[in-house]
Amino acid sequence: MPEGPEIRRAADRLEKAILGKPLTDVWFAFPQLATYASSLIGETVTAIETRGKALLTYFSNGLVLYSHNQLYGVWRVMPAGKEPETNRILRVRLSNAKKSILLYSASDIELLNQDTLAAHPFLQRVGPDVLDATLTDQQVKERLLSTRFRRRQFSGLLLDQSFLAGLGNYLRAEILWLAALKPQHKAQDLTEDQLDILSAALLSVPRHSYQTRGTMKDYHHGAAFTFNVFHRGGKPCPRCGETIEKTTLSSRPFYWCPACQQ
Repeated sequence: MPEGPEIRRAADRLEKAILGKPLTDVWFAFPQLATYASSLIGETVTAIETRGKALLTYFSNGLVLYSHNQLYGVWRVMPAGKEPETNRILRVRLSNAKKSILLYSASDIELLNQDTLAAHPFLQRVGPDVLDATLTDQQVKERLLSTRFRRRQFSGLLLDQSFLAGLGNYLRAEILWLAALKPQHKAQDLTEDQLDILSAALLSVPRHSYQTRGTMKDYHHGAAFTFNVFHRGGKPCPRCGETIEKTTLSSRPFYWCPACQQ
């Protein structure tokens, strides 16, 4: 499943294709959305925002397209007037003179204005996005220590989008390894130093994954991102050399070092 860094990179590709160029063709599969299509012709897409796995596409006339890919939805970028060969069902097409962005298979799609956007159930429920540049380590620390989250084990908390949006399974494993914590730990039991390290890791790991596009190798020198424990069961821990173990937590595979995640 894609996590926050992959969703943001997908949004970047969509923005590159469609941002700021007048729309020449707009099509929606759902009748309740189709009535808005003609009003979007000539408008521009001003931004595409990610909120966890949801995308918010902002139009110059004030409307906002909310879409959530769930399990099967996928966006594609194509030359204007062309569509890929696929068995997927087209839901949304937004085109300018040169490019089209196409949403296939998703069912959770709405057109909102600023008032209905603020009241949207998913957006009210989801926490701050880890790739939001305004989100700070201190704010994350305060969230960790809040009454709502301080007693939650990290095994479940780091998959809960109401805590921080954009986290997921590989990020959970890598963040806890970097912070040298077990998944059974809770924020209320940590020292100040541990809280500071974890708060920083909750932002630095997903941001580094996004910035390096998951292609590089040495996290500690700021030049790369690679898995230290995720999908490395049976291999040596890069920090202490102990064998990395694999288990299942919250119905998802989890990888950790039994020697240095204490």
